[in-house]
Amino acid sequence: MPTMWLNTTTTSFLLTGFPSMEESYHWISLLLLAAYVSIILGNGTLLFLIREDHNLHEPMYYFLAMLAATDLGVTLTTMPTVLRVLWSNHREIGHAACFAQAYFIHTLSIVESGVLLAMAYDRFIAICKPLRYTSILTDTRVMKIAVGVLTRAGLSIMPIIIRLHWFPYCRSHVLSHAFCLHQDVIKLACADITFNRLYPVAVVFTMGLLDFFVIFFSYVLILRTVMGIASRVERVKALNTCVSHICCILVFYITVVGLTFIHRFRKHIPHMVHITMSYVYFLFPPFMNPVIYSIKTKQIQVSMLRLLSLPSSRA
Repeated sequence: MPTMWLNTTTTSFLLTGFPSMEESYHWISLLLLAAYVSIILGNGTLLFLIREDHNLHEPMYYFLAMLAATDLGVTLTTMPTVLRVLWSNHREIGHAACFAQAYFIHTLSIVESGVLLAMAYDRFIAICKPLRYTSILTDTRVMKIAVGVLTRAGLSIMPIIIRLHWFPYCRSHVLSHAFCLHQDVIKLACADITFNRLYPVAVVFTMGLLDFFVIFFSYVLILRTVMGIASRVERVKALNTCVSHICCILVFYITVVGLTFIHRFRKHIPHMVHITMSYVYFLFPPFMNPVIYSIKTKQIQVSMLRLLSLPSSRA
């Protein structure tokens, strides 16, 4: 019978950085730090612009603020732990801290999917029902959507995280990443983890895939409406308002599919590829989203130029 240790304040997990690459930790940490700072500056700037510029006080930009805040949350939840492991080799993390980190990581992933869905709804109303846009997407309704997205994510992840507190764990307490993930922790449990294996799959299928298909269907309706516009200039203008959102959708779901594929065939893929893809999943969307909206959205460019006290006519 395997030796077990229970959840007490004296026990902890050990995080893992990049195995067999310890000599390169300095360069890896510099690369991750650069990404970390860029994500904070990019998303922080978006939040500041949306808060300060009254021209951006519209549903579309409120949802963008939610996306930026979610990206910041994911990064701030993971990167301090990662950098601590790389810089000081401080690998211990207590149970409560580990479970809390896993909760926020998985919750914020679902929040991001929900925000992308809300943004698709915004584009659908703006293009398919433009005369009713302001009456449908009121500040109150936007707030309700935001609360719904957060509540759905928070409650859906809670059952599996709560169960982690009750599991006994085997003597091995080494995790395979520099941050805590639910699927990583349950591998160390000496208990029946059937629920914790099946429930996340159900969540992914009922929320992640459902969100994607609803987004896809909304764009089918949007495209049908746009194709019915007589003026080519107006068609292009309508589609341009969707470009940034579509790019963010592709960035998010491509990384999700990539990580899922690697996790599914992990026995045939080097562990280092799995670890690297995990960092891509947590860093690439938060890094790219502000870049996409800064490049593709005229109003954001104008607001940024106004912040820098430059003439907006140059945008």
